[in-house]
Amino acid sequence: MALQPRHYIIGLIGAATLAGLGWIGFRTEPVPVDIADLARGPMLVTVNADGETRIHDVFDVATPIFGTARRAPVEVGDPVIAGETVVAVVEPAAPALLDARSRQQAQAAVQEAEAALRFAEAQLLQTEEELAHAQSQYDRAQTLAERGVTSLTQLEDAAQILSIRLAAREAAQSNVAMSTSALRRARAALIEPGAASGPGEQCCITLRAPITGTVLSVDIVSERPVLAGTRLVSLGRTDDLEIVADLLSADAVGLEPGVRAIVERWGGPVPLEATLRRVEPSARTKVSALGIEEQRVDAIFDITSPPEKRKGLGDGFAVYLRIVTWEGADVLQVPLSALFRREGQWAVFREMDGGARLTPVTIGRRNGTAAEVTEGLAPGDRVILHPSDAIAEGTPVTDRGAP
Repeated sequence: MALQPRHYIIGLIGAATLAGLGWIGFRTEPVPVDIADLARGPMLVTVNADGETRIHDVFDVATPIFGTARRAPVEVGDPVIAGETVVAVVEPAAPALLDARSRQQAQAAVQEAEAALRFAEAQLLQTEEELAHAQSQYDRAQTLAERGVTSLTQLEDAAQILSIRLAAREAAQSNVAMSTSALRRARAALIEPGAASGPGEQCCITLRAPITGTVLSVDIVSERPVLAGTRLVSLGRTDDLEIVADLLSADAVGLEPGVRAIVERWGGPVPLEATLRRVEPSARTKVSALGIEEQRVDAIFDITSPPEKRKGLGDGFAVYLRIVTWEGADVLQVPLSALFRREGQWAVFREMDGGARLTPVTIGRRNGTAAEVTEGLAPGDRVILHPSDAIAEGTPVTDRGAP
């Protein structure tokens, strides 16, 4: 029986269906991957570190005497004017209480000083009488010598005696002054705590701000006894900020003064600019969070951004620094996640016509996210990020981020 045309059509459809099912069953599924397009652009190589702001010049106001600091007249954040604003008041220490023995000794010292003063006053009176007698003797000898009745020798003797009496009076006057001071000192030992100051005596020492700035801290808020040299308040200018960063000593070796740094994560919308002033000459050993001993050194940076661009930034604020060790304006870059080692050299997988192509590359400088490409790639090339073991030469791939 002859086959009808529809039989041929049905057979062709069945053959095509079987062929399609066979192709689907035996074909290799493309591997979904992340793909990045290479381009030229600016590149920075940085040393990253956490930092902290601090005021460049901090002025500590300390008490010069032992006494009692009265309640602080200023608070943290208050503005102060040099030579005008009172920042602390210190009252001299009150005398100690006397026990029975000390009191009797002090009273005896007063009586002794009073007796010594009376004796000195009596000596002064005696020397004044002797001086008056010597003066009259000298005047009489001088009159007689002018009349020629007595000799010049007698006049010279009278003059010598007069000079001796004058010197004796001066010595007696000094002795009275010494005895008066000794009596005052002895009486001072009997002054009780809380006794009123005498006329002309200063109650307290007033300390004024040495600079025009802001109160940074108040160490003594309430009234309390203090020793000489105790810090009372700290002052500084909040616009005079610097940044201290804690660096590994190996990273700090290659940094020169004047190196640019980008200040991020300080709280403002725009990163700030800073320059390296110096690296401290001495490092210290510090244990990291992983328990590894590291040699750390402080690097000091000056903030070059104007104060109006860093409003709100104060003393002790945390910042993040990206210290620029190299920068290029037009650099072909490949993401670090695309690079891997193959037979002792760097390589990437390029995406070409839906398949992966192994491509050796030569790289230059690197930062935390990308590397400079010197050979092997060109702008516009598409590279596979994070290539897995499923990727090999010629493996079909598909862009997982493609619409």
